[in-house]
Amino acid sequence: MATESSDNTAAATVGTDDEFVRPIDPGQYNVPDWEAVAGPAAADPQAFWEKEARELEWFEPWDKVLDDSDAPFFKWFTGAKTNIVHNALDRWIDGPRRNKLALIWRSENNKETRTLSYYSLNREVNKMANIIRSMGIRKGDRVTIYLPRIPEIFYAMLACAKLGAVHSVVFAGFSADALRDRIDDSESKLVITADGSWINGKIFKLKDIVDDAVRHAPTVENVIVVRRTGHEVQMDPLRDHWLHDLETLPIANGRCETVAVDAEDPLYILYTSGSTGRPKAILHTHGGYMVGTYSTFKYVFDIREEDRYWCTADPGWVTGHSYLVYGPLLNGATVFMFEGGASYPYPNRWWQLIEHYGINIFYTAPTAIRSLMRFGDAWPNRHDLSSLRILGSVGEPINPEAWRWFHHVIGKDRCPIMDTWWQTETGMFMITPTPSVPLKPGSGTRPFFGQEAEILDDAGNPVADGDEGYLVLKNPWPSMLRTLYKDDQRYVDTYWSKYPGKYLAGDSARRDKDGYIWVIGRTDDVIKVSGHRLGTAEVESAFVSHPAVAEAAVIGLPHEIKGNAIHAFAVLRMGYEPSEALRDELRQHISEHLSPIAKPDGIEFVESLPKTRSGKIMRRVLRARAQGLPEGDLSTLDD
Repeated sequence: MATESSDNTAAATVGTDDEFVRPIDPGQYNVPDWEAVAGPAAADPQAFWEKEARELEWFEPWDKVLDDSDAPFFKWFTGAKTNIVHNALDRWIDGPRRNKLALIWRSENNKETRTLSYYSLNREVNKMANIIRSMGIRKGDRVTIYLPRIPEIFYAMLACAKLGAVHSVVFAGFSADALRDRIDDSESKLVITADGSWINGKIFKLKDIVDDAVRHAPTVENVIVVRRTGHEVQMDPLRDHWLHDLETLPIANGRCETVAVDAEDPLYILYTSGSTGRPKAILHTHGGYMVGTYSTFKYVFDIREEDRYWCTADPGWVTGHSYLVYGPLLNGATVFMFEGGASYPYPNRWWQLIEHYGINIFYTAPTAIRSLMRFGDAWPNRHDLSSLRILGSVGEPINPEAWRWFHHVIGKDRCPIMDTWWQTETGMFMITPTPSVPLKPGSGTRPFFGQEAEILDDAGNPVADGDEGYLVLKNPWPSMLRTLYKDDQRYVDTYWSKYPGKYLAGDSARRDKDGYIWVIGRTDDVIKVSGHRLGTAEVESAFVSHPAVAEAAVIGLPHEIKGNAIHAFAVLRMGYEPSEALRDELRQHISEHLSPIAKPDGIEFVESLPKTRSGKIMRRVLRARAQGLPEGDLSTLDD
């Protein structure tokens, strides 16, 4: 790709509105021209989504594409009968994709590999569904899944959906208290877990955590346990069952019919952190979620029959749901899943796997990119990454400096980066490019087809281009959350009350003169210094643009004159040591590369930043620690 840079090279270091990265050859992608799709979709969003839905199979057709009679409780494809598993698995079994690889799995120790064709994946899902059904699980029942990145998590999720049961996947790293809260809230009858998982060569004892969690969970009747690590665990003979034992029983054998469900029947619950500390149970449904994830995956990643696709997200988070499991399978793609992390035992593990398996599309998080940047270019440069065709970013706004490193060092200046903004609540990409459009490092580009975004002030008025405000979405979309499980009022209050009729994303953003949207961060991550609004992502981008800084987080602390003062936490790259001289140099760097107003009053050098297990920096924890205040709910903290 060729880069057009602004004349202001200092500003370009942290991302500018005028810096374009254009595709070398837009015609090499199979996706249609953006404007050719966006224009008609904007004129008639329902017609666009109906066209996309017709590419999938339905047991019975819909009466209405969108029912908005009880807004904001929107319904999509009302009257239709379907099941997401029919489109993700069943329809491939009797066609040419029957023997195509659906899943390639590699263990953390690099010694185990499992490959499953669509036919064999379907067989395993049937087996798991038969076992789950034998335990009394029926349509509408909730099942909690607490599994690591192993193929059985695919089997469990798809088996639940096949039966019309509602899965609640809990990331296999949450504490017993956090797991119990989610089991109790969902009233799950069954828990599916493993004896343990491998994390950096050590065993994380999942079964022990489940035992603690279900001890006081009255709704749980059975626990299915996958043998993964082989260490000794306690098994309750009346409640616990080894999966490998169940698979030998007659109940596991034979075909399990996919249950026809209403398009609006629930597919899954997924818990996400709330500003009050109490997790929100996001509810998604079969029909609309299926259409949304199918379409966005197809357009954004330009998926082809021969592609091998790797999303590094864990299925315990929405990215794993939408773009590791459901979206790729709905498109008949070959998915790669790796059990381990990015830098164990060495920081070339991911690059080694991309080379070995010939990965074509690689989708990961900015926090991972930044953590690998600090080890330098030599690690990726020792591997042949020429198979890569498209890169992707997800989870938080990506620093332009990290964007450029990802593009240049990993993508060799030829792989477009699909910088996607979306949420657990949205279920699918909402602001994203496609591979053939010009990109701007740090910008998510434009709203996906059929969507309109606005940037509003407190009073609900659109702000001028270049100004920051609240990001809202104007149009309902198929994969939107339907409600918060058992809490309709909180759903309305959280997302629809500030600007009636418009979805409040909870992020601040700005739009530039080209219509590109720059997500700044959560609205509580915007710092007002001397009357100037500064986004944490913008200040952090300036920090990371300095060669000494690998990662940074900034917060606002009360200041009697400025209102707020910026306080920064910086993780240094290898070869740099903390010093007062470096502090002064960084302050000057921020002043020159962003604004003197953004110059931090305090800079702390730290070994790591507190993050959620999905990689988001927990700035409220930093804020509380800096002020000596209670840190609140830490159940989502990675360490």
